[in-house]
Amino acid sequence: MPPTKNKHISVMKKFLLSIIYCYVHCILTAQEKNVFTVDDFVQQVKQFHPVAKQANLITKQAVAAVTAARGNLDPAIMFDASRKTFDGKNYYFYTNPELKIPIWIGADIKAGLESNGGAYLNPEVTSGNTSYMGVEVPLAKGLFMDKRRAAIQQAKIFQSQSTQERAQILNDLLFDAYTTYWQWAGSYTLYNLYNRFLQTASQRFRLVKIAFINGDRSSMDTLEAYTQLQNFEMLQTDAFMKLNDAYLELSTFLWQQNDSAYTLPATFIPDTVRFGEPLQYQSQEELVNTAFLQNPLLNIYNYKLDALQVEKKLKFQNLLPVINAKVNILNREYNVLKGLNAGFIENNYKWGIDFKLPLFLRQGRGDYQKAKLKIEEANYALSVKRRETENKIRSYYNQFTQMQNQLAIMQSAFNNYNILLKQEELRFRNGESSLFIVNSRENKMIEAGQKLVELRIKYQKTYYAVQWAGGLLR
Repeated sequence: MPPTKNKHISVMKKFLLSIIYCYVHCILTAQEKNVFTVDDFVQQVKQFHPVAKQANLITKQAVAAVTAARGNLDPAIMFDASRKTFDGKNYYFYTNPELKIPIWIGADIKAGLESNGGAYLNPEVTSGNTSYMGVEVPLAKGLFMDKRRAAIQQAKIFQSQSTQERAQILNDLLFDAYTTYWQWAGSYTLYNLYNRFLQTASQRFRLVKIAFINGDRSSMDTLEAYTQLQNFEMLQTDAFMKLNDAYLELSTFLWQQNDSAYTLPATFIPDTVRFGEPLQYQSQEELVNTAFLQNPLLNIYNYKLDALQVEKKLKFQNLLPVINAKVNILNREYNVLKGLNAGFIENNYKWGIDFKLPLFLRQGRGDYQKAKLKIEEANYALSVKRRETENKIRSYYNQFTQMQNQLAIMQSAFNNYNILLKQEELRFRNGESSLFIVNSRENKMIEAGQKLVELRIKYQKTYYAVQWAGGLLR
């Protein structure tokens, strides 16, 4: 068999394989497609993604911490009892149940009963059944702030801070989710673009082949059309691999309510209409001002400062002397209020004062100074973070604006290449042009289309990068 004939048979085999591929592709694309919008995707991420659920646990832990801190003000029942009997003698017995009620101002209300007796009872202890009720109040250290009040205030601050930590985690998660979605949409758009050119190249090769058989075209035209078809097949194969990678990357963000991974069905496609729509933003200054108010990272620093202010107030208490006043009214039997009047109180009471003051106050002065330095350090960190946030917003905003201009230029170039290609195809059909020039026009157009899709992916990513830098993704 002559070599030329073998070559033509090989070309025909490849042509038939291309036809079969296009037929299978048409069957697959004929299936009903469901548009998986970016809003549906993000909503599913926020509801079921493990990172989003972990973020929700932060706020729940903060609520639990507030509950635990409030336990410092829980009333407490205490019971103290002791008895000694030796050598047949009842030396003593003490029985003292007591109720202690802490109150917000730092004082403690106490009420209790006593039942005491025995041959060797402590002379300070009243024999028989008695009752008492009184209060212990700090007059200096602990009057305006103490550890239990500081713990509650800081726990509440951390609860508010936890909502910002949750928002910060969601901000990072949603930025990754948005960029992954638009990468999928861009890969899908580029794949369809190559498919369209592949079908056109396949149709052209078929027509040129028929013209060659009829003697109207040279074998060089057939080879030119076939090499163009091969080029588009390579591009389409590479685009399919990238589309599959983007599809798998998107699936990593999809989870079900029962915490099991979810794979998006093959019948779902991205929202290519929204992918091509123009995006708008408010002014830079409005974005920066909004970020200064709503950015969770900046708000976290503000809450840390609030917590440090509480710590500073607590440390200041160490500079004050300990002066605690205690007073109880006493009564016989178990009714402490029985016969209560001014005369009764004057003759049935117990009071005392505790006083303590370190002479040099070195620990108090050191702790207070450390608390002030922590606040100063946090203020510096907040200033740096505010500046970094502002610069990031302005940088991404400028990139976004430049992307808009580049998109307009590239869209215009793509349209112009399309016009040139159609005119060249018309001239080719009229015998006024060559297939080489048609292929060159086509390659320029597909190159512009590829750059246009890549620019749109960057455009979408930059749009969400502006919001991410401002901490505004919710």
